[in-house]
Amino acid sequence: MSLTSILSAEAIEKAVKDCSAPDTFCYKKFFELCGLSSKTPQEVKDVFQLLDDDNSGYIEESELKFFLQRFVPGARTLTDAEAKSFISAADDDSDGKIGVAEFQAMVLS
Repeated sequence: MSLTSILSAEAIEKAVKDCSAPDTFCYKKFFELCGLSSKTPQEVKDVFQLLDDDNSGYIEESELKFFLQRFVPGARTLTDAEAKSFISAADDDSDGKIGVAEFQAMVLS
């Protein structure tokens, strides 16, 4: 499975271009632009699994830095501030990482 089997390549490209400058990443806008926020909970879970690089069941800060590159190879890395902001927005249990339920709640809210 790939991200483009769930989201259109055009929408992904548009979302990544929108935050191409450092410190411009906004997860809500990104999820809207790429179409993820209108997907089913199962599709969001499938995307989570593609983003969970080490298959730990969590997306950690180290994986989040490369979040945009998982969508488009060659995209920029997230800044430390963007990665920390992303985690704190989703990390309901304060464990420093994002679980699948937290990701689904973040994307679909």
